[in-house]
Amino acid sequence: MRALIIVDIQNDFLPGGALAVRQGDEVIPVINALAPRFELVVATQDWHPRNHGSFAANYPGRKPGEMITLAGQPQVLWPVHCVQGTKGAEISSLLDTSHVKAIFQKGVDPDIDSYSGIFDNGRRRSTGLSEYLAKQDVKEIFIAGLALDYCVKFTALDAVSLGLSTWVIRDACRAVNLGPNDGERAVGQMRSTGVRVVRSKEIANLQYSTAR
Repeated sequence: MRALIIVDIQNDFLPGGALAVRQGDEVIPVINALAPRFELVVATQDWHPRNHGSFAANYPGRKPGEMITLAGQPQVLWPVHCVQGTKGAEISSLLDTSHVKAIFQKGVDPDIDSYSGIFDNGRRRSTGLSEYLAKQDVKEIFIAGLALDYCVKFTALDAVSLGLSTWVIRDACRAVNLGPNDGERAVGQMRSTGVRVVRSKEIANLQYSTAR
């Protein structure tokens, strides 16, 4: 079975949000058009406690974009975003969620971040997504959403490490680009590990992977 994973289409990552991804709203119509083509659609959701260790505001004198070490992992400090129960953490109302069968929350542990929709950054805790996909006999996944150079990338890398045939839909993603060309570097890194990159218009012509 093929599945579409929609990553973090939340208000705080869209224009006007606390951690807005430039042109992030442009992926929503693409994803809405894609979702009906898939047998299974799931989504991920950043769901941070307010005292999360990735928030610059929790370190006096620190600013977003600075680096620290958190739970033994390099950690970018971010603006406060996607706090549990807030409007900013909600899935955008512009996203058609009628096809979404399950939502997997991540970043719930204040002591470690979770870019990937599958594991936290230290691979200490599963979100439950990989187990769900296995139960549904999913062998091939397509990933879309925000942001290409963080949560999309790490979800894809974890998926490949688990043996899933993994595709990233390039025109259904946008990058944070803290550094110039971070998005394109992320694409190169993903490709080097076996992730395939495709455009939405090409999906209808793809055959099922031999890993099926």
